[in-house]
Formats: sequence, structure tokens, C-alpha cells
Amino acid sequence: MILTLASAIAAASVTEAFVAVAPERKAFLTGSATKFARLDVVSPPASWSSSSSSLSMKYGSATLSRVVDSIRSKERSREELKVGIAGFYDRSSKLWEEVWGEHMHHGYYVPENRTDHVQAQIDLIDEVLAWSGIDSPPSSVVDVGCGVGGSSRHIARKYGCERAEGITLSPYQAARGNELAVETGLADACTYRVADALEMPFDDDAFDLVWSLESGEHMPEKTKFVGELLRVAAPGGRIIIVTWCHRDLEEGEKDLTKKEKKLLAKINRAYYLPPWCSVADYVTMLEERGAKDIRRDDWSHIIAPFWKAVIKSSLNFKSVVGLAKSGFSTQRGAYAMFLMLRGFNKGLIKFGLITCTKPELESSPEAMD
Repeated sequence: MILTLASAIAAASVTEAFVAVAPERKAFLTGSATKFARLDVVSPPASWSSSSSSLSMKYGSATLSRVVDSIRSKERSREELKVGIAGFYDRSSKLWEEVWGEHMHHGYYVPENRTDHVQAQIDLIDEVLAWSGIDSPPSSVVDVGCGVGGSSRHIARKYGCERAEGITLSPYQAARGNELAVETGLADACTYRVADALEMPFDDDAFDLVWSLESGEHMPEKTKFVGELLRVAAPGGRIIIVTWCHRDLEEGEKDLTKKEKKLLAKINRAYYLPPWCSVADYVTMLEERGAKDIRRDDWSHIIAPFWKAVIKSSLNFKSVVGLAKSGFSTQRGAYAMFLMLRGFNKGLIKFGLITCTKPELESSPEAMD
């Protein structure tokens, strides 16, 4: 069944390539996610004049360029990533919520054979918070890369936060997050908006808790990302980063192997990801910026059973129909899930946790007098 799904997704990518040739000619294309598209032998409308030739060249050239870039796993620019990430989550979030609910992240599988997957996702939030060593309940939290806001609403309820802000590049996710805040009676505390995590629309020293759950991997400039997390954290505030990373380099290694980099490049192309970094890289960036109480951990083994659950969920009728309707980028993302699993099994891909605190403001001698 898994091979059938992968084949269907691969076939869907070919269908999409045909359909992308020119919107005006979509009516002449037939096919489905499980069959290669074919071009019906029909006469084109008389309205197709010589301009159709240039239109075909325009769309054909753009499509060919995208196909070549995909084959070569070409790295995207920051602007391409922003547009791609927004579109990817605009198209895929509804399907994910229908199958898995409001929490768009992995679950906590202790014991590893648990089957209450939605609760496992909620438990991951609570276990990460406990691991981080939060001393006192935060009154404010920012959810960086918030999805539809599941984490921040849970944290707001758990601690009674007066202010919970969430940012995402996806207009759909921001709107849906605000809808769910109203539905759950948290609209007074929880607010979601479209914003760039590398240029957050918040004042310095604004939040007691800065939370980033499975969003750091989307950040093209990791040093700037870490700098922004520290900037918006209040003095003494806690920062928590839970993110996919590549393995730490061994002593004497200067880079990953060519095979490892090739696999990550394929995943990047499907999920709109920039180059990866390691947990050790995050620790170094935080140290260089004066962060205190830095801790790290690897929870790869704790979330591992979630992969099987996601694959199993994708094979039911509702999910397959939803996937078929979701568009090429979502379908390609579903296929890339198997590439992620390969990297995970090889020890290349790690589920890393990093936490630290922002230094307290130092009192000046004048203030102490």
C-alpha cells in the first residue's frame, strides 16, 4: 500500500507538470492522481491565435525550469521560500486538521506503543515544557511558526497567559488560528497574524516565553532567527526551540557526506526548506549571543512511532481523497515523508530540543543607590 501511494503521488507530479503548461488548455487534459495525464486529440479553439504560441512558450519555459530545478534539487532563495511555505501550508493545513486536529507537530510516544495520537501531540507540548525547566508560569508567550495555533492555545490555557501571540507565513493558518481562538473562548488572550519570523513585528523584551515548535527548519538564516528569538524574549525569559536538524558532525568532519547532502536537498525541495544545521550549531549561535542556561537533547527515539501513525493515516480513503484534491505541492510533501523517514533511520535527521534563558538586565550602580 505504501508503494502504491508513493506511485500515485509520483504520477500526480507528472499530471501536474502537464496541467501547468497553460491554464487555458487545462480542459484538454485528462487524468487523475493514479494515471498519467494524456492530451485528448481535439482541435483547439479558433481564438487561439499566434499569441497562444508565445503563451505556450512562457508557461512551457516556466514549467521546464521548475522541473529542472526539482530534479537538481536547486536551493531556493529566501523570497521563494516565503512564498512557497505560505502556499504549501495554505493548501495542506485543512487536510492535516481534518485528519489530525489542531496540533501540527509530532507526538510524545512513551510508551512507544501508545495509539492515542492526538493526546500524544498534546503530551509533547507538556513534556517539552517540563524538560525546559520553566521556573514560573509565563504571562506572555509568542508561538513562532504557529500553524493554526494549537500549541499557544494549550500553553495559554495551561498557564493562564494574559497574552499569546502567534505568527505564520500562511494567511490560511493565521485566519484559522483566530477562528479557533474564538471557538475555544481564548480570543481575548490569543491572536494570530501573518509575519516573518526573521523580522518579527514585536518590541524588544516582549515575551516571558518564546516558543518555536518544528518551525526552525524553515528558517533560511538561522543566525538571524536565533537573534530574533532572543530579541523578543524578556530579560530572564525562556526560549524553547524544537526542530529538525541534521546530525552533529564528528570530530575531524568538516561537512556531511555527499549522499547525506543529496538526500537533504531532495527533502528541502519538497518541504520548502533551506539548508539544515545541527543542534550543536544552534548551541553555538546561542552561546555567541550571550544566552544563559543552554541545554540540549535528542528526542528522535521518543517521536519515532509517529511516522508509522502518519503513514497509516494517509492510507485511509478520506486521506487519499483529500490528498488527491490537495494539489501537487502537498502530494510531493507526502512523498517526501518517506525521504524524511530514510534520513531518520540512517541517523542523519534528528529531532532536537534546545532551551536557554535571556540574560537578566544588569543593574547600574546609579540604579542601586
